[in-house]
Amino acid sequence: MTPVRDAYSAAALLKIWREDYADLPFEAVVKQDVLRQGLSFTAAALADADFKKKDYFIFTFDRAPLVDMPDHKRVPEEIRIFTDPSTSSGSRDLSVAGQAPDVAGVAALEPTVISVRLNPDSPYRVDCDAAGRLVLLNGDTVMSRVLFPPIPAYYKEKYSFDKPIGEVAPAIEWGYLIYLTVFRNCQYFGKDEECQFCDINHNWRQQKREGRPYTGVKDPAHIVEALEKIAATDNVARAFTITGGSVTGKLQGKDEIEFYLQYVRAMSDSLKERFISKMVIQAWELDDCKKAVDAGVKIYHPNYEVWEADLFKKICPGKERFIGRENWINRVVASAEAFGAMNVIPNFVGGVEMADGVGFTNEDEAVASTCDGLDFFMSKGIVPRFTTWCPEPFTPLGESAPPPLTYYLKLLRNYRAIHRKYQLPVPPGYGEAGVGKAVFSVSAFMDVL
Repeated sequence: MTPVRDAYSAAALLKIWREDYADLPFEAVVKQDVLRQGLSFTAAALADADFKKKDYFIFTFDRAPLVDMPDHKRVPEEIRIFTDPSTSSGSRDLSVAGQAPDVAGVAALEPTVISVRLNPDSPYRVDCDAAGRLVLLNGDTVMSRVLFPPIPAYYKEKYSFDKPIGEVAPAIEWGYLIYLTVFRNCQYFGKDEECQFCDINHNWRQQKREGRPYTGVKDPAHIVEALEKIAATDNVARAFTITGGSVTGKLQGKDEIEFYLQYVRAMSDSLKERFISKMVIQAWELDDCKKAVDAGVKIYHPNYEVWEADLFKKICPGKERFIGRENWINRVVASAEAFGAMNVIPNFVGGVEMADGVGFTNEDEAVASTCDGLDFFMSKGIVPRFTTWCPEPFTPLGESAPPPLTYYLKLLRNYRAIHRKYQLPVPPGYGEAGVGKAVFSVSAFMDVL
């Protein structure tokens, strides 16, 4: 069984929102609850296969082992929840009186993109209603209509390489972002080195066991060919992210800087003009950041994961040993000289600071700690993002229950307030911000800006 904490009924969810969090979009409340608990799909929901499947582009983001979920190869990358204007009352009221799957009277929800995190034990599931329409249910209550992502046109093109395009250059965020995981493993290896929440190495092993053509190190020529085809055939993709595991020694004879920059350097200037180029790697020295800028990287994500000093040491032991928390933070701040502060967007794993037996037990203290980090960076013009922690089963923290929903709602409220306090721009490279517009799928931070 996958641990669940504070599983709210639809009525209870609406009550919490109305009474305490009505300043946040209700869409963000639902999104965060689905992300922290995961969801499942009925056979009827997956009967039509004409949609973009989950590519497992870097982590599993699932709450159970793949071997226990035989449908994992058939589920969508994301879902988009919404209310059909023709059937909605147009109010913000959620009808929970009837138990039949009928969307009439459901709260008016703007289209909201949510990453799919499989969990057979979640109260959320996607099914078909009596009219054959996809719907999201919480228990027996219909929350919204559902769309699955379309298959990008470039997925149907021919390539010189003998690999599925979703293995080389998968699309996420409803097609906006091309996610290039060029190194499928991490050289922080084992429980004494790996970040305790991270399943990149575990994901690799699971995917290989499942028989996927899961390439360990991707060929730069394949990446360039894919991006050229996307540029020629696709009008949705606007950005790409180059990332992968940390390189603490050598990989193919290269250190981390030279290994990752080879991919950007292989691209033509026209490709780098066509896409917003993003890179998620460790916190580099300033001179190495300048090399990245010279190579054509526009946005830099040196993820600091968790703010509190003792928790950083416990949760990110490899990063603490190899670079160290203080040095990491100093490098993030210094990198603004190379990229410009608005283009430095470090990520933290929202909620991991409440991991059972490791972190805070009081959600207000956990939020306050993270907000200290947010205020520190935002005061310097650097705008972090956050992803919603998913306790994946093979990680050291995988047996933990996710934080309460109210933790995330308090975090969203404070994130938005600190962002407004410093009058900062919306982070670039994420598409539009705001409810009904945001496509960032692994937290609601863009939905509330």
